[in-house]
Amino acid sequence: MGHRHLQSGYSRLAERLNRFPLGAPPTRLLFEILRMLFSEREAGLVALLPIKPFTVEQAARAWKTGRSEAQGLLDGLASRAILVDMAQDGQSRYVLPPPMAGFFEFSLMRVREDLDQKVLSELFYRYLNVEEDFIRTLFTHGETRLGRTFVSEPALSEENALEVLDYERASEVIRSASHRGVSLCYCRHKMKHLGRACGAPMEICMTFGTTASSLIRHGYARTADKEECLDLLSRSGEHNLVQFGENVRTAVNFLCNCCGCCCEAMIAARRFAFLHPVHTTRFMPEIDPDSCIGCGKCVEVCPVEAISLVSACDPHRPKRKKARREEEICLGCGVCVRACPCRSIRLVTRSKRVITPVNSTHRVVMMAIERGTFAHLIFDQRVLWSHRALAGVLGVILRLPPWKQLLACRQVKSRYLEALLRSRSS
Repeated sequence: MGHRHLQSGYSRLAERLNRFPLGAPPTRLLFEILRMLFSEREAGLVALLPIKPFTVEQAARAWKTGRSEAQGLLDGLASRAILVDMAQDGQSRYVLPPPMAGFFEFSLMRVREDLDQKVLSELFYRYLNVEEDFIRTLFTHGETRLGRTFVSEPALSEENALEVLDYERASEVIRSASHRGVSLCYCRHKMKHLGRACGAPMEICMTFGTTASSLIRHGYARTADKEECLDLLSRSGEHNLVQFGENVRTAVNFLCNCCGCCCEAMIAARRFAFLHPVHTTRFMPEIDPDSCIGCGKCVEVCPVEAISLVSACDPHRPKRKKARREEEICLGCGVCVRACPCRSIRLVTRSKRVITPVNSTHRVVMMAIERGTFAHLIFDQRVLWSHRALAGVLGVILRLPPWKQLLACRQVKSRYLEALLRSRSS
């Protein structure tokens, strides 16, 4: 392997990152990225941190340092958005986010002088867009996805609007958030350094809750009220951007306003369309062939190339075109509805309902089981777990269908979990 010559701290950190359901394949490019973001000592220390949120005292024990030294190290990492710090159960806790959506993105969510962001952008681009392993791992493994599409609310008819639940509305995510932060779009900022950025707004992507609170505190996001965030949502619609957010029903952590040319999720949706890398909305566009004039406006704005122009098969006008939608590729975002000058496109409900995880614990457990990393959630420094956190994970397991419960049991080889599931089903 090309990375073996690198220092062992980075190797241990790469192994630590791959305990997440969303791993980071250890290639030479990954090690170059890690060397830009971490010192050798920091990499070795972060490799010792647990997956779940932890306290200063727990980090000090893992690192075999004094409390004050551990505090300084943790605060330094949080100030660079490597760690997210938060208040939980009346005390400060820290957590290492996954690379994506996490500290990879945070590194480009503001302009920084302590990093060569042009070099870092080039490394990210090559790791995510030239090499295929990471982007495929991130978006296509398992059934449960990192993110989901939100429908463009102005594209909804009155009938559609009655069917949309609150968690399916980006506007409701904004209204219900405890904290709201606005940052530079990681994707367009990266492409700007490569000379390839489009003209879509840059400072328009949002974070919420404890993640937003931490990013705001350390200058990686600025505070925004709900009125401004709703205004940004409207502005994103004017630029035909797609809302892509965390795949959960409650406490959504991020909401990106994505273009089809720069944004990783939309690029993945095109490259791996047949694997369905992004969860769709419950809708899809239906095109009226009689009123469609074949202007191509919908084709231009579709972020995943799900619409094309084909012959209208009109014997009186042999050159006439009409739009055609490919259901298997379509995200159901509704951007095409707003772009159609003839109102020939309307949203209809999909025949198959899209299921969204309840919260981040539910999503992470599902992804871990499907990707074969569930044992890490149970056994990775399990002495640092709280009873409530473990109960949350077991609660998710008990609600899963039998075949996924069996898969979880096989991965952790736990007699306790097996007995718990047996007693629940009897």
